[in-house]
Amino acid sequence: MSASPLRVAIVDDVALARQRLERLLRGWPDVTVVASCADVDAATAAVALHAPDLLLLDVDMPGADGFALLDRLPADARPAVVFTTAHAGFAARAFRVDAVDYLLKPVSAEALGEALERVATRRRAGRDTPAWLVLREREGTTLVPMAAIDWVEAAGNYACIRADGTTHVHRETLTRLEARLDPALFQRIHRSRLVNVAKIASLRPLANGDHVVVLRDGTELGLSRTWRDALYARLQG
Repeated sequence: MSASPLRVAIVDDVALARQRLERLLRGWPDVTVVASCADVDAATAAVALHAPDLLLLDVDMPGADGFALLDRLPADARPAVVFTTAHAGFAARAFRVDAVDYLLKPVSAEALGEALERVATRRRAGRDTPAWLVLREREGTTLVPMAAIDWVEAAGNYACIRADGTTHVHRETLTRLEARLDPALFQRIHRSRLVNVAKIASLRPLANGDHVVVLRDGTELGLSRTWRDALYARLQG
């Protein structure tokens, strides 16, 4: 997932929840749990002592909540944050503080794995994200400018990449491909779909409560309710 181990601190007042996350994280050999904290005071001390790369952070805890912990941390020393909570209502606020992901309990191994890949993506972007995406297609290797990509969609073990009016079929899972994309450009809008936010013209609500993303070329893409708050928060800055 990453060149150096990802150092994780878990913050949750429920011991069973912390233990569950620790068990799940054992499935990733390049992840190390450096602290497991039951409250914000302990977490504040743990961040200062261990300098984790990632906080798996509950929201609703006795005393100070998860957002209070982030308020205590200097901006330049704040780890990446993935919220793990039983409450869906804090999602918009979570993404306004630049959370990488927002996972509802009980957290599944699949959801946690996708969140860890997004954290890895941000870490790589902190170094250098290439301006071109190298695609392996039947006809050979194709170089596609990142900025030219409209959307990316999963198709089993393949990914369909739409760019400059052409759909490229590339042998790579969406999760792995997402880790190579520039996170400053791309946002997940569905479990199987990413969009280049610079290509979005509008968001349109449907009568059934769902939404679609309308691109500048008129393409309409379904927006999952799971990712709706994250996209709105990002577009609102």
